[in-house]
Amino acid sequence: MELWYTEKQTDNYGITAKIRETLVTEKTDFQDLAIVDTVEFGRLLVLDGMVMTTEKDEFVYHEMVAHPALYTHPNPKHVLVVGGGDGGVIREIMKHPDVEKAVLVDIDGKVIEYSKKFLPSIACELDNPRVEVIVNDGYMHIHDHKNTYDVIMVDSTEPVGPAVELFSRGFYQGIYESLKEDGIFVAQTDNPWFKAELIQNVNRDVKEIFPIVRVYCANIPTYPSGLWTFTMGSKKYDPLQVDETKIPDIDTKYYTPRLHKAAFALPKFVEDLCK
Repeated sequence: MELWYTEKQTDNYGITAKIRETLVTEKTDFQDLAIVDTVEFGRLLVLDGMVMTTEKDEFVYHEMVAHPALYTHPNPKHVLVVGGGDGGVIREIMKHPDVEKAVLVDIDGKVIEYSKKFLPSIACELDNPRVEVIVNDGYMHIHDHKNTYDVIMVDSTEPVGPAVELFSRGFYQGIYESLKEDGIFVAQTDNPWFKAELIQNVNRDVKEIFPIVRVYCANIPTYPSGLWTFTMGSKKYDPLQVDETKIPDIDTKYYTPRLHKAAFALPKFVEDLCK
């Protein structure tokens, strides 16, 4: 008998993958959590029926959350990750030796626990001495830490359940206040095929707060539609003004110095959403 995992990404569309083994299923205090081992994508972390990360394509998302912002800011010493309990963004941040401290705040400690156990290649830097892991509400952490961080990265689920507030204007205002005077933030902002209105709303809200706002894209096969957007808000530094010849080659599989600016060249229909 064959077992298949299917994510219904819209009412009329989904993806499916053949399962080798179900490693864990649990209803945590905040969401339904599962980790399954698939033939095509390796182990999948699934929250509330949505694929969060997979062993095969995780590097795209995690690299593109971390490196564009860290190479735009000239001196990122203190970095915050909201969400991201699987540890992938933290792993990428740790490739930057100038970062003195990275704080990860995830509301669901079970995501951190099971990622360490079943996704060690992703969660491998969570015990790094430069990393502080806090199980708490990221929204409240932002509001309790003014003028604290050089870079803030929002690695959230889609805007359902505990992540709804992480797509609100009040949250972006809190991020602005939590950043230092030349700070940068970046957030995953879903896909333009099925969530065009979300991208428009986020872009509008962030533009009302940050003087520099840029949207960029990456290809992530297991995310809805495969085309994913990220929104960067900056108080001072423009990612399009970065001298790519000064970006060092680091151990990545997707992000490169040449891709830094290229990722901001949007397809016309995505560009139109950001006007």
